[in-house]
Amino acid sequence: MTPELADFLAPGVAADDVPELAPLVAARPLIDAFITLFRGSEAEVLLRLLVLREIGQEAETPRWSPDALRARFTYLDPVKLETVLKRLRDNQLLAYADDGNYHLSDLGRNAVAAIAMLLRFSAEEDAELGFLTAQLAGLQAVGSVTPEALGHLLSKLNDLTWHFEEAIASGSEFQILGARRRLSANERWLGRGTEILKSLLADPEVDFEIARIAQRIGLAQSRLARADASFQRALNKIEAQRVTLGASGISSSDVTAWLRGLDAAAFAAFAEGALLVVPELPLLAGGHELIDRAESVLSDEVRARETDTALPPPDAAAVNAAPEQDDLALLEHFARRLDILPASAPLHTVVAGGGFAPASYRLSLLALLADGESAGPADGPVGEFMRLPVDVHFGDTLVPVGEDEIAAMSDGRVIPRPEAPT
Repeated sequence: MTPELADFLAPGVAADDVPELAPLVAARPLIDAFITLFRGSEAEVLLRLLVLREIGQEAETPRWSPDALRARFTYLDPVKLETVLKRLRDNQLLAYADDGNYHLSDLGRNAVAAIAMLLRFSAEEDAELGFLTAQLAGLQAVGSVTPEALGHLLSKLNDLTWHFEEAIASGSEFQILGARRRLSANERWLGRGTEILKSLLADPEVDFEIARIAQRIGLAQSRLARADASFQRALNKIEAQRVTLGASGISSSDVTAWLRGLDAAAFAAFAEGALLVVPELPLLAGGHELIDRAESVLSDEVRARETDTALPPPDAAAVNAAPEQDDLALLEHFARRLDILPASAPLHTVVAGGGFAPASYRLSLLALLADGESAGPADGPVGEFMRLPVDVHFGDTLVPVGEDEIAAMSDGRVIPRPEAPT
């Protein structure tokens, strides 16, 4: 037995007493049409949508004879096709004319158009914002913008703001970058929404409720416009805390990104041979072993030694008077090479040599040198390196190298400065 609407209401409450139900009750034909389309199994729903969309796509000849439909859907079972056509016809989604031809009813065409719009946006990132903005633009074009349509857009913008704030609060570089890409994908919809709001608020006769929600949408869009700066500040904070693995030039973020690209099988391969399962062995002891253990337990000397909690006597620890020093041999050797560089040289020829790790270290030194003398300390070997009479220029392209463990690197040149005339 199918439950009635009154069965879902509290005792003593009638459907007419709930004003929120009025627009839904008035739209029962449309709701019945969607119930017809989406009731049943997934296969049945897909079949009805397929037939309805194919019939509605023929704009030049919108009427179909039964033979033409059977020829169009030769890949469907004939009995199933007749069942679908009957269901669509019985529920006023498909009309059967006096000439014996099928065509979409007005209700069916509206349903097909709504589904086509949803499918259009489903292929894009953040389809909801694009669909809501396009729907609002259409309502504005015909002069029928409603507070409900504006409220849906405001709710979506607030949801995006919450998502972006949560990504920043997480402190995760990957979540922040993902949220930033999502914001970039929505920029055109935010811009289109701003144009609609300007047009609405410029109308002196706009409804008060519409103007109120439009102003709140403008505030939400302003918060989203400031989100990009918040993303950059959070990324700068993460950059300051980034850990570099020795002199390899590889950071912890690089390792994390590489691990995130692996599948479960690759992770399982890392554990192969690294874990050892030792079975639990039962205690095997003979009489002699038990007697030895009993003698040590019953000995007063052993018990006194085990219960003695006095600290050991102090002892002089070895003192290393020489402070630890960083190994700057590679820096000093590279500084001497640059100091006697005869002429301008490509970046990859200056950096390469000794493998990937030394080359990465030299490239980081040149990047520091390109930032200017103020970027480094004033004293020490690094300060002397920063005062070398050499200019470094980086390009925007990659140069293939293919040797010395380097596949490609940034284009650039290292140029000695001419000596000043005496």
